[in-house]
Amino acid sequence: MQRGVGPVHRPASGQKAGSTRTLLTESDGGLVRRTVLPGGLRVITEAMPTVRSVAIGMWVGAGSRDETPAVAGSAHFLEHLLFKGTPTRSALDISGALDDVGGEMNAFTSKEHTCFYARVLDTDLGVAVDVLADMLSSSLLRSADVESERTVILEEISMRDDDPGDLVHDLFAESLFGDTDLGRSVIGTVETITDVPRNSINRFYKKRYTPDQIVIAVAGNVRHADVVARVKRAFAHSDFFDGTGAPVSGRVPVVRHRSGEPVAVVARDTEQAHVVWGVPGISRDDDDRYALGVLNAAFGGGMSSRLFQEVREKRGLAYSVFSFAQHFTDAGIVGIYAGCSPHNLATVLDLCRAEIASVVTGGLTEAEVRRGKAQLSGGLVLGLEDTGSRLSRIAKGELSDDLISVNESLSHIESVTVADVQRVAERLLTASPSLAVIGPYSNAADVAHLAG
Repeated sequence: MQRGVGPVHRPASGQKAGSTRTLLTESDGGLVRRTVLPGGLRVITEAMPTVRSVAIGMWVGAGSRDETPAVAGSAHFLEHLLFKGTPTRSALDISGALDDVGGEMNAFTSKEHTCFYARVLDTDLGVAVDVLADMLSSSLLRSADVESERTVILEEISMRDDDPGDLVHDLFAESLFGDTDLGRSVIGTVETITDVPRNSINRFYKKRYTPDQIVIAVAGNVRHADVVARVKRAFAHSDFFDGTGAPVSGRVPVVRHRSGEPVAVVARDTEQAHVVWGVPGISRDDDDRYALGVLNAAFGGGMSSRLFQEVREKRGLAYSVFSFAQHFTDAGIVGIYAGCSPHNLATVLDLCRAEIASVVTGGLTEAEVRRGKAQLSGGLVLGLEDTGSRLSRIAKGELSDDLISVNESLSHIESVTVADVQRVAERLLTASPSLAVIGPYSNAADVAHLAG
């Protein structure tokens, strides 16, 4: 029996400012409502009356993709600076306000979004709204703070560089996409962070942190009208709603671009070789995303997956080996990560390629597809027991105009067939791959023959 699906999601662009719309109902898995405020600011909530906590996130539709190459890392730099102070709060006041009520607060920057979030008791929602709104609308971005955080971010880059399991993914993105907005690292480079001036970061702030590009999402024990009222009051002290800033140009669609060889190597005297093999994937609104999710889960997403069984269980060649899929607005990545002894690298890659060829030519079995669908569905539903996961789901859905009910997502997953999985494998896994390797190799030539 097919599960029921919720109402078709209608983008906020067609909703009148000041109005409220119910997007999903309790029968769809949760009551989700949206209000559009002046300037286009969106407030979206999901009611979870059985919990006593609230998760709130202020999501900005701007990330590292929206920078120019000369100031790469500015979006992430700005994320740091918004914690440094406003006209009414010092950096200590900002962090202390959440600590005083036993809450937690943090932020992250991705390729396409920046998010500032907090989790508090339901009775302390007002504190979280006030602090986050103050940060987003009134940060000072003082020159002294820019210089101190410049040093902090350079240390963060050094920390990333000291973690080959992290660095190899940035190296792979550069290998796959080249010098494009998806190929560059979110945190920038030593050169760009050292040179970026305060004025450039401030221009990015004024241009991108405008009401029309912000979604305020809240999940937990809340009433939608109360959240909207709190948001209005929190922003009332500033001129935040007076305008929407300068027009923002659209992102340049990313095409496959590789500068140089398909193998990128960073020589490190490490005990393990860290490797990512991958090909271009699909965008987040592609109709094949559910079939790819099932393929990824069954192929390399768990202990029963083909990759784990072949590489680790049967041969003991790696402690960590898995496949992954990432989706962006207009592109994506499908890849495999493994960490293994340097002298086993060729064997591990050969095994991975053999399993890829097997899926492309013979597909997955009915049992594997059934298991993949169960893993994907279980992960979706179990993850939604947490307010933070609910928050992330509704915010990302709103930003991408693709918010659907849990039931509808489960229905899409359940409808995936063995033929769908093989078709997606043929579509994606036959492309020319890129390879990124970190390990005790003197240059790319040492492992170039492993690209396949």
